[in-house]
Amino acid sequence: MQTDPPHLPTSPNDDRAPHRPLWAAAAMVALIGAFYLLREHWGHVAGYWPYLLLLACPVMHLFHGHHGGHRPPTGRRPEGGDT
Repeated sequence: MQTDPPHLPTSPNDDRAPHRPLWAAAAMVALIGAFYLLREHWGHVAGYWPYLLLLACPVMHLFHGHHGGHRPPTGRRPEGGDT
């Protein structure tokens, strides 16, 4: 009976590891800045909510992308059909 060796964690010297805290700090600063900006200018922003909601739809499609939705044909026939 052979057992698999225990799973070892990835090395801490990963290329992306040093940049993760920097991105997290930048995101927090941006979030805090947006909060104070909206707090001071809420009266101006509140009238634009319908337009911002409509603008969010195409922007979401730009950044969301396609994750495996459509695949090129493989040349095989669908199962169950001999036509």
